[in-house]
Amino acid sequence: MKILSIIAILFGFSQCGSTKFEKNPPFKIESATYTNWIGGVPGVSGTRVELKLATKNTIAFDSIYFQKKVTKIKIRETKGITFLTGSFNTSTRKNNTLVLHADAKMELKNKVPKIEVFPFDLTENQAIISYKVGTLTKYFKLENIQKAKEVFFPQKPLIN
Repeated sequence: MKILSIIAILFGFSQCGSTKFEKNPPFKIESATYTNWIGGVPGVSGTRVELKLATKNTIAFDSIYFQKKVTKIKIRETKGITFLTGSFNTSTRKNNTLVLHADAKMELKNKVPKIEVFPFDLTENQAIISYKVGTLTKYFKLENIQKAKEVFFPQKPLIN
């Protein structure tokens, strides 16, 4: 009985890692680029992934997975062309609210850090798009996303 239980558990875990990607999604991507940007304040940066759809779609796009991060997809239309955008925060600047105190009771308000496991093994120029068809979530893997020139946003001077 123990052996049967162990085999069932191992089989269940082996199914978790095998996500099937759609080969022929109901949309066509005309171009895919990503741009790293740097803000005018030290430590502020991000990455923006932009996908241009070849045709107009009514697909319910959900999220984009890129470079070990995930974000919701934003959809915008410009002159009849549909763009899918994912904005990722890569800033090293943190709002540090960690309490360190000689009295350990004062530190109880500190939040436990989240340890997140990224569900996909991707290279630097690959991404996964998740979208819904009815109640079913499907995944499409994008290859060879082109890296665009890095953008620098200078800090605006203070006006007296």
